Amino acid sequence: MIRAAILCAFVLPGAAFAAQATSMPRGELRVLDKVTGQTTDFVMAAGQSETIGSLTITMNDCRVPADNPTGDAYAELTVTNGTGKVPVFAGWMIASAPALNAMDHPHYDVWVMRCSAT
Repeated sequence: MIRAAILCAFVLPGAAFAAQATSMPRGELRVLDKVTGQTTDFVMAAGQSETIGSLTITMNDCRVPADNPTGDAYAELTVTNGTGKVPVFAGWMIASAPALNAMDHPHYDVWVMRCSAT
């Protein structure tokens, strides 16, 4: 019981301090057409939508660590297929670990490359 109290008092408060992030106005994404092997890179503004093949990709936000703007980028994306209203992907994608929360689509893969101010 005493060990649990010490753990809560000293270790857990440190876990509450999450890394601060800064939203950037633009993000760079890469789309792979798995059938042709062709990749397409494009830059999007936050809130903008782009259509690549049958996918419509909306980047809601693009963030980087506040203390390291060139560090690991992550973006909140919504991806729909064709005229479908149900997204095939909706969530955060991390540039350094795209498989952590990957889009599962038979024809396309989407990755976040980086966020930028320009």
